[in-house]
Amino acid sequence: MELNKFYIGKVGELILKGSNIKLFERQLVKNTQGYLRGLNVKVRLNSGRLYIECVDEACERVEYALNHLIGITGWAEAVVVEKNIEAIKQEVLNEALKARDNGAKTFKLESRRSDKSFPLDHYGICSEGAELAYKQKILGVNVKNPDVVIMVEVREKCFVYSNRTKGRRGLPVGVSGKGLLLLSGGLDSPVAGYRMLRRGMTIDALYFHAYPYTSDEAREKVEHLAEILSQYGLRIHINTIPFTEVQMQIKKKSPESYTTLMLRLCMMKAANMLAERIGASCLITGESLGQVASQTIENMACTESMAEFPLLRPLVGTDKEEIVEIAKEIGTYETSILPYEDCCVLFSPRHPVLRSTVEEAQKIYESLEVDDLVREAYEKREIKLYEV
Repeated sequence: MELNKFYIGKVGELILKGSNIKLFERQLVKNTQGYLRGLNVKVRLNSGRLYIECVDEACERVEYALNHLIGITGWAEAVVVEKNIEAIKQEVLNEALKARDNGAKTFKLESRRSDKSFPLDHYGICSEGAELAYKQKILGVNVKNPDVVIMVEVREKCFVYSNRTKGRRGLPVGVSGKGLLLLSGGLDSPVAGYRMLRRGMTIDALYFHAYPYTSDEAREKVEHLAEILSQYGLRIHINTIPFTEVQMQIKKKSPESYTTLMLRLCMMKAANMLAERIGASCLITGESLGQVASQTIENMACTESMAEFPLLRPLVGTDKEEIVEIAKEIGTYETSILPYEDCCVLFSPRHPVLRSTVEEAQKIYESLEVDDLVREAYEKREIKLYEV
């Protein structure tokens, strides 16, 4: 079947890379192919543009891929025309007619010419290419604030398109190593994971379940969050560790004000084990400075003292309103606000310690005699895989 549909994506941050740019480009193409495996498509990247050719039946999946692919600043369905100004004029007219039918009143024509053998320069393409649409009064011209921008790119082929969709800026997932995300059911940790995906990191997730104090619905909620993140990261394993016995030991032996902090230290202990097992190079949390009692700078230092890997906090300087905005954008918000609380919330003390010292926290942790329970919980973990 003939490949008769054409999509073009604009590559973003990759073009700033130096001698290792090919590594980033190969990963972007590989990720695109990962979204489209099993389909009749052709994917290639050249001179800052990602090209996808496909059949009609694949268009929906291609557009899904481009809406979730990290590493492009925008994309559009393009029309390939003959490399001459008459063909360009006709297609610009067609784009203007479509825009008018969708309610546009004004347009602007922009162009790029990487093929320097083409006889017209940027100004010539814009002035002559808009001739038919302008003379037939299809749309008015507005170069400052148009309703629609029609783009002409003269490369190895000539592409005409409009209505570019905003892409997901960042580095292609897979170029920045692997991280282990401590994923709860709240708003913050899924957004933190997404932030690291945008920096090119692959992630796996870790969830602590305290049945029967946390419900099966709470676990399903977190698993759904991992599934949503897999739409951007292509594949994510979520590891669920049963932490009831650990939490009961903390409740029994820890000073009440320290129970949340001790829980976080135990989580770090288990996360160290899992990160080593899966080959992760860092741990990722959704902590934001000062947001809750366990996230004062002093208590965050206590938590970090237990980490054997670099502990990344991509939201540390972000407020709740910003986090909510990103959660809505990536599709995790509605799931995160479901009323199924995680183990951190259910075992929270009435008056948590705000400014512990590392020395005091470590002393209390040692008194818990909880290391064996953490190890046993880790050995009982369950694993699920989500992939696009």
